[in-house]
Amino acid sequence: MDKKRRRQIIRLIILVIMAGAIAFTIYNSINKEKREVLQVGDAAPDFELIDMNGETHQLSEYKGQGVFLNFWGTWCKPCEREFPIIDKYYKEYQDEGIQVLAVNIAESDFAVQNFIDRKNLTFPVVIDKNKSVMSTYNINPLPTTFLINPEGEIEKIITGEMSDEDILNYMNQIMPE
Repeated sequence: MDKKRRRQIIRLIILVIMAGAIAFTIYNSINKEKREVLQVGDAAPDFELIDMNGETHQLSEYKGQGVFLNFWGTWCKPCEREFPIIDKYYKEYQDEGIQVLAVNIAESDFAVQNFIDRKNLTFPVVIDKNKSVMSTYNINPLPTTFLINPEGEIEKIITGEMSDEDILNYMNQIMPE
């Protein structure tokens, strides 16, 4: 009887330890430090990335201009459809203080350059090789575009494909006075 009782106590202790470990795991996953989600009105987090020509682009350097910050991938069909339109308006408005910065998500230089060449894009294209900017901006899905006003604040966040009319309206929305 004494042996049986000892076995029950050991089993109970193991069960309590296992239940505690499970409860701790659930608690940690629920209360895991959550990344702050960016919202309209927030200051756009600064970053520095290198474009396909080897030039450095730091977001804060564009203060005073409206920035059309677009996150994309070469495999993204909506991105492929909207880029010629974005490029058309970029050429039209860049002298009026509109900057386009296209952030590719960790693809190879070859794939990105091939895409740029096929689409004859003229705006700066940078590659977020380690996905740090993607993570900071909580990007999901692609394409996602942030309209950043001349003061460096997020004016609007657009997920999904934009039409010609949308792109024109959005660029006008962030045009410096």
